[in-house]
Amino acid sequence: MMATGSAMAGAFVSFGPARAAGTKAMLVQYDWLLGNGQIGDIVAKAKGYFAEEGLDVQLGGGGPNAQTLPPLLTGQATAAQMTSSQTVLAHGAGRPVMLFACGYQYTPYAYFSKSSSPIRTPQDLVGKTVALNPNGRLTLQIIMSLHNIEPDSVKTITQGADMTALLVGQADAVTGFLTNTTALGVLGEDRVVMTAESAGALGYANAYLTTPEVFTSEQESLTKFIRACGKGWGWAFENRKEAVDLMCDALPNLDRAVEHATVDTVMSIAFGPDTKANGWGWFDNKKLQKQIDTFDTAKAFEVRKPVLSEVSSHAILDATADARPRLG
Repeated sequence: MMATGSAMAGAFVSFGPARAAGTKAMLVQYDWLLGNGQIGDIVAKAKGYFAEEGLDVQLGGGGPNAQTLPPLLTGQATAAQMTSSQTVLAHGAGRPVMLFACGYQYTPYAYFSKSSSPIRTPQDLVGKTVALNPNGRLTLQIIMSLHNIEPDSVKTITQGADMTALLVGQADAVTGFLTNTTALGVLGEDRVVMTAESAGALGYANAYLTTPEVFTSEQESLTKFIRACGKGWGWAFENRKEAVDLMCDALPNLDRAVEHATVDTVMSIAFGPDTKANGWGWFDNKKLQKQIDTFDTAKAFEVRKPVLSEVSSHAILDATADARPRLG
């Protein structure tokens, strides 16, 4: 689950051009509160890029009391967004979904420590106490499995809503997101960061997915959606201040100053070498296969090991290859 800032939970966000006659309605259910992780999608709606494709897209905000998969599996939502980890876990639990694009090239989930007792590599976790959010235990389990770290050599405690545990000495590391500027500000500039990605827990964040049935029946609409999102993300990359202002106008609960301070970090996660070569939204099936294999080794799947060809498809990326911005 991705935390990106405070916004509107469990609500449909309405802004941008009014719905035009003949447009196709589409609900996209996001896993978490709408915020900076969706800045390109928000720009696409605010600037009318969805409307230009003949779509009337509703952005469905998630949150701690909202669910992502049920609206998708029941047909209420055409598409959804969550991490590739959640996608393969859903598949492994017998709830098949199809991943067709990724908004973030890696997850911004990370471990933060002090320079006086730094955790720079997984081996530095040994003998330390880590404060975890409720969804962080599997990631730590996978990291320890990858690096042959005995589970009882790392103590874990439950992390609250902030990073106090590190500041008061209850933990040697806390977990959080690189995009949560407000929370990280209390740690100071000398904080040491180890991302889950650098520790070997590979994956994508802000992955777009749908059911296999909808992927087949609504592929044209999904293609239009990704083409418009790519245009929104490209515009946001080139016009960061204006993009933040559009986002904050649409989501007035966001702190404009904080979002201006965070947007460069967001863009560094959404764009990189792979997107420069292949365009925004790209994902590498080899990386997804490695994630599936790693989860299987850690015995994370409830029912079965997912089959890659049933988990993801490049069809929509291929169909939008000329339209998605190649930046990074």
